[in-house]
Amino acid sequence: MGRHLNSSFLSLPIILVAHAPILAQELNIAPTDQAITYSPYLDTDYPNQVFFGDTHLHTAYSSDAGLIGGTTTPDDAFRFAKGEEVTSSNGIPARLQRPLDFLVVSDHAENLGLPIALEEEDPSLTENEWGREIVDIFAPRTIDAQLAAYEHWFSAVNEPDGADPLAGTAFGQTMWERVTQAAEAHNQPGAFSAFIGYEWTSGPDGNNLHRVLVYRDGKDRADQFVPFSAYDSDDPEDLWDWMAKYEDTTGGRILAIPHNGNLSNGLMFDDVTLSGEPLTAEYAETRMRWEPIYEVTQIKGDGEAHPMLSPDDEFADYYTWDAGSFGAEPKMPEMLPREYARSALQRGLKFEAELGVNPFKFGMIGSTDSHTALATSQEDNFFGKIALVEPTADPVRYEEVVTGRFTPDDPSDDQFHSDALASGLAAVWARENTREAIWDAMMRKEVFATTGTRMRVRVFGGWDFEESDLVRSDFAAQGYDRGVPMGGDLTDAPASAAPKMLIRAVRDPDGANLDRIQIVKGWTTADGELQERIYNVAWSGDRDLSADGTLPAVGNTANTETGTYTNEIGAPFLEGYWSDPDFDPAQRAFYYVRVLEIPTPSWLVYDRLALGVEIPEGKTLVQQERAYTSPIWYTPGG
Repeated sequence: MGRHLNSSFLSLPIILVAHAPILAQELNIAPTDQAITYSPYLDTDYPNQVFFGDTHLHTAYSSDAGLIGGTTTPDDAFRFAKGEEVTSSNGIPARLQRPLDFLVVSDHAENLGLPIALEEEDPSLTENEWGREIVDIFAPRTIDAQLAAYEHWFSAVNEPDGADPLAGTAFGQTMWERVTQAAEAHNQPGAFSAFIGYEWTSGPDGNNLHRVLVYRDGKDRADQFVPFSAYDSDDPEDLWDWMAKYEDTTGGRILAIPHNGNLSNGLMFDDVTLSGEPLTAEYAETRMRWEPIYEVTQIKGDGEAHPMLSPDDEFADYYTWDAGSFGAEPKMPEMLPREYARSALQRGLKFEAELGVNPFKFGMIGSTDSHTALATSQEDNFFGKIALVEPTADPVRYEEVVTGRFTPDDPSDDQFHSDALASGLAAVWARENTREAIWDAMMRKEVFATTGTRMRVRVFGGWDFEESDLVRSDFAAQGYDRGVPMGGDLTDAPASAAPKMLIRAVRDPDGANLDRIQIVKGWTTADGELQERIYNVAWSGDRDLSADGTLPAVGNTANTETGTYTNEIGAPFLEGYWSDPDFDPAQRAFYYVRVLEIPTPSWLVYDRLALGVEIPEGKTLVQQERAYTSPIWYTPGG
């Protein structure tokens, strides 16, 4: 027999509300106009959630994607990031194991949308001389025609001091508004943040100085300015001027994320500006105003450290790319200190001592730089850099491209797609999943990078932490109240005190156990010498530190024949308390946390199993995913 509610029961809430003051008096409850507080969270405003996303993803709106086989759109990219099934450019169904929390579609600003316009025979092209040329080249719509159109576009972009061949047409504004509309349509505050963005593709002499621009704003503001491109300038200082003009004019907010320093041939963190001028305090302040974070890991290699720069770091040689960028001069050893994040952070301390401002005081994130519209960073679901190397039903063609050079006509470039890293992700500590909250976290550098894993890492630095603080129920509240989070600053060292770190790390719930937590410290001596040291802070299993501070390997359960591993080694959760044993209050220093997972199979193993292709000798078949937090800096004095 069914149950029902009678009318007297339905009226009860109304009666209670009407007689609330009388009930309160009878029950000895204070009236609501007196300040009574029960919830302890009314004034809590510190970040309490981690959000994972990709800040660097291309679609067919980028010419180096859409003119070499890419067909996917910004709409596809956002749908895929939100967990929907999407068909890849090669017709293969794809889906993420878990949706992302946010995404920046960052197509190249240089003639953004050109491949789509060619397919649609856009009048903006046919009414322009250069546009008609590329339309005619593309007309057969064959693979050869696409590649020829790509080379025609590439020549225009790389013409020294060349102007935009489509300047003066409606092309740029039309395509930009389509991009911003896609982000607006998919933005769901509280559930998924779809950011408006693009990539400024500076490449002086072929060297990679690219930046991704990320807007805090919506379409109404972003549409007021067509993206600044390499046609306008390849100098970052000109980009920063444009960003300032955008903010002053629209009242909006925007930031830039440099990436791929390992392909800049020493220009990304150079000792001089692009025009050759010495760095100044004004330059340092301006750079850090517009570029608070850095993309330290992505498909084209990992940029945290280099084994030549950090010979005592056993984990420094992780997907190291030592080739020059496409068309640039060959890589030389003297370029390396000006390319990698750790050495840049060290050199930033030295510049700060000289200039009073640190030009390289950046937080760290990871992203994919995929040109497939598919933000895939898991080893068993990696769709490659571009459509040509996506998983395909034609394993013969796939094997040719995955084992071939990126630029086979350039003998100085010995980098193969089989050296690509299935990386990475940007992790952000914020209170809510909105554009504004995530963007603000990027600005304050409360972010960390992963190579694709979704492990959670948190670190606080302070002067009076104790080991017992690790297990407090109000761990985070105490961390913010008595210290600073990743991206923060410590100053005014108390007498006889040293920085103390509280660190927690939790594995990816669908991933591998954790091997260890490390702290990477960099500092400057009194005579300006740059130093670094790696400290093992917490680790899994029954292992003992050696006299020199190193730790035995965690072991290896990865099976390259089956593409499996087991979590019988490692730990699902690690925490560590650490006090700097070598602290000198007169020395500038930074500290960041690196967390490593146990060994797992690489994407090449899964491709071989799924597609039956042979992998060249000497390639990485087993690797250790990792995370890098933004640093905490110590500066002597106030």
